[in-house]
Amino acid sequence: MYQNKLSYASSVILLFLTHISMLAVVFIRGSVAGVFDFIKLTGAVLALDIGYLLITLYYKQMTYTLDFMLLGLLNISLIFQSCFGGIGLSIKHLISCIMCLASCEAGFLLTRNHEWIRKQKKYIYLLIFLLFLAIIFLTDNQKKWITLGELFSIQPSEFIKPCFILVCSASIVELHKKLKILFFYVSKDTLLLSIIALFIFALQWWCHDLGSLPTFALIFVCSLVCRLCYPKAKISKKFIIISCIFSVILLIIAWTFAPEYVQRRLHVNIWADRYGDGYQQCEALIGIAKGGWLGVGAGNGNLCNIFAYDSDIVFATICEEWGLLYAILTILLILIMLMTVLINPPKNYYHATMTAGVTATILAQMALNIFGSCNLIPFTGVTLPFISQGGSSMITCGFLVGMLKAGQSPLFHHEALKRKRSV
Repeated sequence: MYQNKLSYASSVILLFLTHISMLAVVFIRGSVAGVFDFIKLTGAVLALDIGYLLITLYYKQMTYTLDFMLLGLLNISLIFQSCFGGIGLSIKHLISCIMCLASCEAGFLLTRNHEWIRKQKKYIYLLIFLLFLAIIFLTDNQKKWITLGELFSIQPSEFIKPCFILVCSASIVELHKKLKILFFYVSKDTLLLSIIALFIFALQWWCHDLGSLPTFALIFVCSLVCRLCYPKAKISKKFIIISCIFSVILLIIAWTFAPEYVQRRLHVNIWADRYGDGYQQCEALIGIAKGGWLGVGAGNGNLCNIFAYDSDIVFATICEEWGLLYAILTILLILIMLMTVLINPPKNYYHATMTAGVTATILAQMALNIFGSCNLIPFTGVTLPFISQGGSSMITCGFLVGMLKAGQSPLFHHEALKRKRSV
């Protein structure tokens, strides 16, 4: 008990020291035009730390590791976002961080009981269908967003990600219930998930949001791998081979007949078209080179004048103002958060599939954002989890961390035990 209290206290101290040291760097090296702006930022960061830590004192759980890491990461992102182009508190990002923390707790409470999730599976399917309808009929002319006034907008495709992971996880125990279709025995849920995956790909293609396709594809592949490892799956080799061949053919067709704007991104020479399709990547690379290891100082960068500097190329913006060292340490913090599952692995196939899907989602988005900013892959416009500006992305990322925490602190509820206790 004493050791747990000591560990909790040391984690709190480390959390505060991290944020205070970053605020000190802002004050010493940043372009602080007014002391009041810096005081507002400091007060918001410390208030978020203290407020959330006080809440955790009354919210008992098995582990607080992910909570501390998420809180630390969100306040780091708040400091980043509040310093791009000048020191001043980003109210919008602060609200997104608070919603992310609340979403994390909601994700934890809703997904830790695998039996309850199985019973709600049909409602999750319904929610995915409603999100499809929202994308088709409510978004602004294939722009992927539902605009709510001048300040807020919603991206429905972001919320499909946790729903898709949940139905992949909740349906894995149904693999022994198979239907014969043509020459194959396929479970009903696997067939339905395949149809949903194809519809997601078609919808993303229609929305010109091909950057999200690798994320959904990786979720689906992780689900299939977990199904192959499930003892009761008994998936035939013939079905696996034909599925792989079909996937390769589909990929070749998509690559060959991709829209013109996709072809330009795939084959563009960014330096030859510096003020055209390669403009953002060129400026991002220049910003990374300009920042070096320690950056030019918070608020002293020029990338804040480039479109999507705080979302699509945020990694480059951090590198310019804070340096490559800070950017790498931030990415390592996200990776360490994902690797906590290795310390306390999932206890059943539902939680294992869910954890694999969450990890795949965050890793895919990180890779697409960072490698796209560095021109290692075609530019996709995908946000960097927990760091980029965006309410829908932050809420989804918080819910994903809650799912990750649920995989490490599961709730096993057995009806037989409940009946026994009631007697």
